[in-house]
Amino acid sequence: MNQNRPGPLQYAVLALLAIVFLYPIWWAVSSSLKPAADIITDPLSIGALTLDNYRAMFADVPIGTGFANTALVLVVRGAMTMFFCPLAGYAFAKYDFPGKNALFGVVLLTLMLPTLVLIIPLLLEMSALGWVNTYRALILPGSIDAFSIFWMRQTIAAIPDELIDAGRVDGAGEFGIFARVVLPVIRPGLAALAVLTTMNVYNDFVWPVVAVNDTSHQTLQVVLSTLAQNITGNRIGADFATVWGELLAAGSVAMLPLLVIFVLLQRHFINGILAGSVKG
Repeated sequence: MNQNRPGPLQYAVLALLAIVFLYPIWWAVSSSLKPAADIITDPLSIGALTLDNYRAMFADVPIGTGFANTALVLVVRGAMTMFFCPLAGYAFAKYDFPGKNALFGVVLLTLMLPTLVLIIPLLLEMSALGWVNTYRALILPGSIDAFSIFWMRQTIAAIPDELIDAGRVDGAGEFGIFARVVLPVIRPGLAALAVLTTMNVYNDFVWPVVAVNDTSHQTLQVVLSTLAQNITGNRIGADFATVWGELLAAGSVAMLPLLVIFVLLQRHFINGILAGSVKG
């Protein structure tokens, strides 16, 4: 048992890695609380703390609109992913039907397609449907994706078939078995999928910037990409330090939700990663 416990060297390496990963976050947050001029003249010191950068950022940048649009897309698209992808993964893992392996192979092949290859066909499709500059263009494409189906298939495949057969013997229907037997067992995998889906939707930039050019529908990442233009456009004579102060303030506000979600679901996320890596 003593051989399995980490020694001082392992703790030192982990502490060093923690510092390397956490220092940029600490610097961004602490710098956003400093006067704008101090960010340029003395970037490594911690002087007087102020909220001026945050007040100016909220006045110059429509970050509230970006948060609201991202939240709407995340809730609707996330709900579709969390409902349909486990059902598809369950079908691939526990049902036998003609062409199952070929169909699952096609699903896996789509994972090899770069996102940029799909941009133009998707944009043409959205244009033909009249969905450009609408929430439907932000929500529906990618809501049922190949990776989520693959992830759920691998997680559900680890469930013993005897559990599902016992549910059938007890007279439960197929949806009843899925809801009462499968879902409680794959809860860690679902939590991991929820975290990954949240990160993907929250950080998505390429598709929203292509599908939407209306400022009222822009997501948070698109708003963040135009921060410098919004700051300099709304404030005549804004200097370099002012722009940096508001950029750091906006970045600090934007990364807070993901940090909170990961901290709250950290145990489930790690357990889901481990469960999804084992095939029964």
